[in-house]
Amino acid sequence: MEHKMGQHPQNRPTTPSQEPPLGQGEQDVWYFFEKSPGALRLYQTLEQKLQEILPDMTRKVGKSQISFYLGHQFGCASLLAVRKKREMPSPYLTVTFGLSYPLEHPRIAAKTEPYPNRWTHHVVVGSLEEIDQQLLEWLVEAAEFAAAK
Repeated sequence: MEHKMGQHPQNRPTTPSQEPPLGQGEQDVWYFFEKSPGALRLYQTLEQKLQEILPDMTRKVGKSQISFYLGHQFGCASLLAVRKKREMPSPYLTVTFGLSYPLEHPRIAAKTEPYPNRWTHHVVVGSLEEIDQQLLEWLVEAAEFAAAK
């Protein structure tokens, strides 16, 4: 579908603050957050900080998540509601990553062990301040774990 700047894909006018970010693949990110535009800024901040510490990281925008790769997938960002709706901030972004052990921390909203010694963790981010050193360290650890599998 062709998208003209300044015009929503369904031909509704947009304001300048609603313009899709520029760059290859950025329109896919824009469309991913179309129904939750407040979460876009959270995602952009997360991706920027990840790129600063993992410059070779790539991403893949899917229908339900944006996956992060460093050779192997090590995490993703989504709009998955991992808690009851009334307990979710607005806007929010769910950051998911895998580790070899269950991480015990109040910020972990949910965790599962889909395979032995492979734990999937979900962290709900509701503000830019929550995209902090701790979260980034968990994602770097997840990238190292994924590379070692």
